[in-house]
Amino acid sequence: MRQNGYLMLDNHARLIEHLAQAEGWVTAADLADKLGVTTRSVRSYVTAVKSSALPLEVIESSTAGYRLHRENYAEFLKSASIRETERPRDRQYHLVRRLGDAPDGVDIHALAESFFVSESTVEADLRKIKASIAESGLTLTRRGSLVLLAGTEPNLRRLLSKMFRHEESQGFLELESIQREFESSDLRSFKTALLELLDSHGYFVNEYGINHVLLHVAIATDRTSQEAPALPQSAPQFTNDLAALISTHFGVNLGRSDLNEIEVLLTTRVITRTADPEDASDVDLEQLISRVRRTVQHVGEEYLVDLDDDDFIMRLSLHVRNLILRAQDLSYSRNPMTRSIKTTYPMIYELAVFIAAEVQRDEGITIHDDEISYIALHVGSHLERQAKREVRLTAALVCPNYHDLHVILRERIETVLGDELHLRVVITRTDVDLAELTTDLVLTTIDLRSFADNVVLIQPFLTEADVDSIRKTIGRVRRLRRRRTLTDELLRFFDPALFLRNFTAPSEEAMIAALGHRMIEAGVIDHSYITGAIERERMSSTAFTDSLAVPHAMTMSAHRTAISIVINETPMQWGENRVNVIALIAFSAAGRTTFQTVFDQFVTVFSDRDYVQQLVRKAVDFPTFIDELVRGIEN
Repeated sequence: MRQNGYLMLDNHARLIEHLAQAEGWVTAADLADKLGVTTRSVRSYVTAVKSSALPLEVIESSTAGYRLHRENYAEFLKSASIRETERPRDRQYHLVRRLGDAPDGVDIHALAESFFVSESTVEADLRKIKASIAESGLTLTRRGSLVLLAGTEPNLRRLLSKMFRHEESQGFLELESIQREFESSDLRSFKTALLELLDSHGYFVNEYGINHVLLHVAIATDRTSQEAPALPQSAPQFTNDLAALISTHFGVNLGRSDLNEIEVLLTTRVITRTADPEDASDVDLEQLISRVRRTVQHVGEEYLVDLDDDDFIMRLSLHVRNLILRAQDLSYSRNPMTRSIKTTYPMIYELAVFIAAEVQRDEGITIHDDEISYIALHVGSHLERQAKREVRLTAALVCPNYHDLHVILRERIETVLGDELHLRVVITRTDVDLAELTTDLVLTTIDLRSFADNVVLIQPFLTEADVDSIRKTIGRVRRLRRRRTLTDELLRFFDPALFLRNFTAPSEEAMIAALGHRMIEAGVIDHSYITGAIERERMSSTAFTDSLAVPHAMTMSAHRTAISIVINETPMQWGENRVNVIALIAFSAAGRTTFQTVFDQFVTVFSDRDYVQQLVRKAVDFPTFIDELVRGIEN
């Protein structure tokens, strides 16, 4: 990125990206782990950025490490008036775009001059993009200093779209970045109108994928130089409406092939069709529903999680139908929430991996992490609806009898907190013995002189402060309950013989095999479990946090439930992460009931990077590891 003469190198940009993702201060050691460099390199990157000609200081330093000055960084991004063509991947995208606009070729000297780089840099860029160009069905040739890009227009557009999405790979594909790049008419108003059109035709919309379609529309309208013939009268109504919408907003009439491609993108990425009895293709949908129902039954058998709901199975089947079409076209949907879903809801993600594995096997396709995360959203929303119906704490209301005051208070509590609390009993006496109450919470309008964690003193007429106090107590009771369950369940699965410190392996699979063989020797698993754990790892990385990997098989076939754990001072590469803690978890069939609690909460305990760093320093042997683990659970 060049700003006021400053050339931001890739390492500098990656440093800022990591700081942008962090909540607070980040140490040089943590950044070094992220970037795969030394702490000295991190300090030199920070110095380079701070001493640059940037108009605002975007990195703050202290004894706690480094953090992004978010207000300055926001101003810096807002003030950037030129496109970021100086980073290699940005420049390569614009290089293809320039070549696509010049069918007679472009002189390499002119390319170097326009990008403010040397000719050797352009030559290097051309070598880097040659493979992507060939994969897209295009050809790159040279005639002396003249560079020519040849191939079909659709293939060129697909390549531009792919490169632009890679360039904007952090998080959502931003609408503003597409607008800025193509200087199109107001894309935001077009998006609003497109959503209204889809809604009027009865489609359900996936908001996460729509900006990809807008990118394709922007590329198509930008590269259309002549008016297309009018659509035939037999064209479907939606096609006519879409063509009219694009013409109104961009002043361009796209041809039938362009419109068809946009419709395919909408169908596979953005909209979900409901089942249509008159649609012959829905015969295939019925078969798919049967396969999805079978998969859901397998999930229930393996994990004891109830997903057997007709509405859920229908929604998931419609999603899987689109997923299959995307996979067959090698055109996968990005999900900007993949990382957060995997870290925050590991159990839900794990169920999605199981479903994806069966779909992948049944359909003969490949399913990537982003697509798995979309399945996780379906699973999570269904389980959330179940949780609202089932996981309510019980409460007793103590309110002295005075006319209908206790009735009014009860109605108010049930209206505001009915999804979280079940008022099981209302007591209108003052001579209450709390020891006799067996509810999770006690809500009382009189001071019972009790210091129990589950007693909340409230006003006879419920206030907002009362509601806040009740909700805080609900959260505290749930945390204490989870903590007790986790401590009881987790600690009994560890074995001194399966604890290792500073144990290295050349790869993820080699580490799984090494830990697995120790488990075989301990009589925990057999060789098939190692094979299953490696297959699960190939499906999606089990690095659920920045510091922790939890390899495991998708079937609970261990002889007994156990955890083999490695604590390493030097992190090892695991997928896209560098982890200090590796825990190979083996569950037996008898451990099904504990899987969800242990798996979810184990990942939660290790999600705090500061805690993990302390554990790595202090857990020098098995007893100190257990001490640190208990401390982490309690905190």
